[in-house]
Amino acid sequence: MADSDRSSGDISLDSREESSEDPMLEFSEDEETLVVRMFNLVGERWSLIAGRIPGRTAEEIEKYWTSRFSNNSRIQKPI
Repeated sequence: MADSDRSSGDISLDSREESSEDPMLEFSEDEETLVVRMFNLVGERWSLIAGRIPGRTAEEIEKYWTSRFSNNSRIQKPI
């Protein structure tokens, strides 16, 4: 029984390692809209933005933003 527990634990660890970046960067359309709207309001204050999206950390929000929008011109950054 301990062997089956160990093997299932190994499988979940392996799957997390393989796709560790993908789930972090997969945002729903609602989350993306909220990130853009909050960015327009507060700028690069990732912890404030993450506080409005349950289950997301400031690091995830920042990584998503830089990977998604860094090549584009800034989205109406507040003056």
